[in-house]
Formats: sequence, structure tokens, C-alpha cells
Amino acid sequence: MSRIGRLPIKIPENVELKIENGTVYVKGPKGELSEKVTSELIYEREGDLLYVKRPSDSIRHRAFHGLTRTLINNMVVGVTQGYSKALEINGVGYKAEPKGKGILLALGYSHNIYFVPPEGIKLEVPSATKIVVSGIDKQLVGQVAAKIRSFRPPEPYKGKGIRYEGEEIRRKAGKTAG
Repeated sequence: MSRIGRLPIKIPENVELKIENGTVYVKGPKGELSEKVTSELIYEREGDLLYVKRPSDSIRHRAFHGLTRTLINNMVVGVTQGYSKALEINGVGYKAEPKGKGILLALGYSHNIYFVPPEGIKLEVPSATKIVVSGIDKQLVGQVAAKIRSFRPPEPYKGKGIRYEGEEIRRKAGKTAG
């Protein structure tokens, strides 16, 4: 039995959740999300708890059990609390500044990079070397943060580039005079 799949999903009072034709709709104070899930699993609601159960022990049902429960739980957490990821910019002259609907990144290239986030994502620049990506969709927040990081990933010699807050960069020794 899946340890994650058998955990109940707590649905707060201010969240509306319904499952129709293999699609989960979640509406809360921060917005609304919908996700297509397998209709092969059994969804039981008891008061403010939702249980995801599998009809058999087949490989397919076991594979979708924990995944489906986690996707629904992430949606409930997203519409109540939201998600955010912080990025740090390291390097001489590397900086970010808000401009219009997006951010302008100076990352040591011959040109600046103007990045506009997709709908539902909010970018904040509390300082010139910090970017906070926030939204209600966990997958989209992570994808946008990874896209911004990909403009200048941290390099192992001096640690210059964009990295996640708290990310450890494995440093290498430089060349030694021979």
C-alpha cells in the first residue's frame, strides 16, 4: 500500500473541491485550479477529508495512487497558501530589476534579458540580487524558477550565476601554476 496515497487530504472550509469526469476542480481564496486525473481510482469524501483509494493492486493503479493524491493535495495547498521559490544572483555586475510586467536581468552577457512570466505567476525583486517567484500552481512556479535559473546557471569555479536560495554549489579548485 502506498504510504503517501493512503493519507487523507484535509480540505479547509474556504476551499471548494469537486471531481467530475476525471478532472479535479479546486477553488479557494487565492484562485482556482483544475487538473486532469485518472478516473480509475476511487475518490471518497468524508466531511472535510478526501481519500484516494485504488480498486486493485495492479501496477497501473499502484503507480497512479500516490501521484494523484499528491497532485490534489498540492492544488488544495496552492489555493489556500500558495507557493514561492527564491533565487539568488551572484556575480559582479549581475542584477535584476522589475520592469513593466516582467524583470530585466543583467547577467554578464552583451545584452540584458527581459523575462515576462506566464499568467498566474508573480515575480518580486526585493533586492537587486534576489528574485521571488510565487503563484498557486506548484509545477508552474518551479518551472518558471528553473527557466530564470537557466539564463545563467551557477558555475563551479567562482559560484557566479543564478541559484536557488539555500542551494549548495559544489566548488572546484582552479588551475594551479605548474
